[in-house]
Amino acid sequence: MADEIVYATPNRITPNRPVLFNPDLCTGCNRCVNTCDADIMIPNPEKGTPPIILFPDECWYCGCCVDTCPEDGAISLNHPLTQRVLRKRKETGEIFRV
Repeated sequence: MADEIVYATPNRITPNRPVLFNPDLCTGCNRCVNTCDADIMIPNPEKGTPPIILFPDECWYCGCCVDTCPEDGAISLNHPLTQRVLRKRKETGEIFRV
């Protein structure tokens, strides 16, 4: 069987970063890539580095990638500001986003 060449073309660049990787903690196991229901990432060709996010605007923010990651803190969701919840501190009355 001949080796196939596969080309991955990302969507246009947007400021959207739905998933944030901590390169110090990510081992490049690609469990998040295999688990993602929206298929927004592909494995990085460099072993041991975080996956490449090709389709950031298609993320459902379901959190399955974060749940399957074996390293705590290696991956986190970055919800858009419009989807973040406003909270109010009882002591000071300060309103802040989570």
